[in-house]
Amino acid sequence: MGGRPRPKVQVRTYHSRPPFYTARRFLLIFLVARCAEFSQAGCNTLLRRHNSTIVLLLLGIVLFLLPLSAFAASTGGKLDAQVCDPIADFYLAAENYPQAIQRHLLVVQNHPENALAYYHLGFAYGMVGDHQRELDDYQKAIGLGLSNWDLFLNMGLLYMEIGRLDSASEVLQLATLLGPYRPETHFNLGLLDERLGMYQKAEQELLLSLRIDPNQDDARNTLGVVYAEQGNYERAYQEWSDLVTAHPDYAPAHANLAILKRIERGEIAGATRLSSGFAKAH
Repeated sequence: MGGRPRPKVQVRTYHSRPPFYTARRFLLIFLVARCAEFSQAGCNTLLRRHNSTIVLLLLGIVLFLLPLSAFAASTGGKLDAQVCDPIADFYLAAENYPQAIQRHLLVVQNHPENALAYYHLGFAYGMVGDHQRELDDYQKAIGLGLSNWDLFLNMGLLYMEIGRLDSASEVLQLATLLGPYRPETHFNLGLLDERLGMYQKAEQELLLSLRIDPNQDDARNTLGVVYAEQGNYERAYQEWSDLVTAHPDYAPAHANLAILKRIERGEIAGATRLSSGFAKAH
């Protein structure tokens, strides 16, 4: 990863009202409107002419009277853990992190069981460089039962940034299990494996990431680095040449091809991981 900022995934913005409750609200409006129609036109006429309306009215009554416990059961009985304050998330999406921190602190103070709010709070702390609080809030969110793949991805990237590579490996592997079809989980685990010198595992994760999303220049470039660091210069050359052909402005591939030429001319004794200087990101 080098010294570049770690690639945070975009945090989703959640509405404060569960979708099931919103549906009930619309049904209530429909029910009130139809009741008004009943009072104006007379029940007997409407019963004869609007049988379907009666069915919908009954359905609306049932749904309106149905307690939110049904929705809570479907979300593990923790409604507060599934939603977050929309204003707090607005500041987060707008990258106004001080305001996002302030608003999310109010949320967790009033709703200490809100796992999602702790996750968003930790994310905001991380973006202002307070990584200890970031880690603390991620751990609180996990302790409250949140298991979003992007939570574990960001936690793994945090561990990479602060040099706790063993912890990063464990957490990023969990991220791939929770988000097996997310290319970024496999890509970042592949980056870590390459950093640890576990080239076969790195190759496997990078290929999985590219299988999910072939349009990843950084993943293709890093795959070339993994090939080169194993001494497979032909495959590395092919990967970088194809990348340059498809995206002529992608600088790391140009830089890596130049390194290969220096190796061919004998200017570099070998492309070991510590001395090659291969470019791994745009």
